[in-house]
Amino acid sequence: MKSPVVKRSIVVAGHKTSVSLEEAFWNGMKEISGLRNMTLSELVGEIDNNRQQGNLSSAIRLFVLDYFRSRATPAVSTDVRPQQVDARQQA
Repeated sequence: MKSPVVKRSIVVAGHKTSVSLEEAFWNGMKEISGLRNMTLSELVGEIDNNRQQGNLSSAIRLFVLDYFRSRATPAVSTDVRPQQVDARQQA
């Protein structure tokens, strides 16, 4: 799935700025802001205020990734190695 970078203007803390993100991240931001009952500008402002370093686009991508990753249910525990699984099945 190709997701080209889309540049959009947004007002953050009363200042207009441009943010370049892939469409999938814009969609994720819209979903998150809707679930939180806030505008996209408010959510971006929150991300901007909390970022430790890097540019705003990177901070947004990391925020969206973390948001959805924290809500994903793991299919298999990540601390189980394939050899351990095989040993359990043989027992």
